Amino acid sequence: MTRVAAVDCGTNSIRLLIADVSAGGSSLTDVVRTMTVVRLGQGVDQTGEFAAEALERTFAAVDEYAAACREHGVDAIRFVATSATRDARNRDEFIAGVKSRLGVEPEVISGDEEAALSFRGAVSVIDPARPAPYLVVDLGGGSTEMVLGERSPAGAHSMDVGCVRMTERHLVSDPPTAAEIDAATADVNEAFDVALAQVPVAQARSLVGLAGTITTVTAHALGLSRYDRDAINGAELSIDAAIRSCDALLRATREERAAMPFMHPGRVDVIGAGALVWRVVMSRVRDQVVAAGGALDTTVTSEHDILDGIAFSVAARA
Repeated sequence: MTRVAAVDCGTNSIRLLIADVSAGGSSLTDVVRTMTVVRLGQGVDQTGEFAAEALERTFAAVDEYAAACREHGVDAIRFVATSATRDARNRDEFIAGVKSRLGVEPEVISGDEEAALSFRGAVSVIDPARPAPYLVVDLGGGSTEMVLGERSPAGAHSMDVGCVRMTERHLVSDPPTAAEIDAATADVNEAFDVALAQVPVAQARSLVGLAGTITTVTAHALGLSRYDRDAINGAELSIDAAIRSCDALLRATREERAAMPFMHPGRVDVIGAGALVWRVVMSRVRDQVVAAGGALDTTVTSEHDILDGIAFSVAARA
């Protein structure tokens, strides 16, 4: 076993996985898996740079993660930064702050590598009886990655649409107005049209959704009385049921969303936009599959994602 630490720093949250990875790199065992909503991407879509308070929140979380790595004696660490950091002019300040606290330099990865790592994490635990190819969708705060493949990616694309970006750009009312919803939907559809040139989604036989928006939609569809990772992981929903939950979350007020027992406080203000993105993606993928003569009626949710993929990659390097 190799004990590794993987850090995924996105637009909305920063997450840590400390895990023991098997010698062959085929499986991992969680030691610590935690998440902190820091909203690093606050305002980046408009200003093009990190806000001082967003950096402060993120560095505080990194301090906690550095302490956990020391406590659990990790052999190697990989820190990956994604959409917001790709877009920020002052990312050097962020990189220096993380390196001074954690001892490793953050890797600002491309959307394609982000998609590949998400795919690696998701398929590591997928039921081998599930039909392939798999279309893995990782819906984040600033971007949404789509990757198609069986054991490795055959096509991938990163769309610049995510729950934080779409909230700040379009869904400013509480609840959002019809005009705001239409504008956001048009934005996501345009991004999806571009993705179709890179990813042959019509070939998909299983749709796998990852990350906080999709797990929260799944919790809503399951009617959970609390956020239950074990109940959510591997849950299979009809696409129609998932869309109904997306619509309910999109049209709810912030107060109504905050009262939902499974809702993380850091997602209350952005879950509507995330649900809108997921609704569009599910509908468009199903339409593409049906138009090609196939069938796609369900979606499966995975709690294993880019964080697992990062852990496997750092174990392979070690």
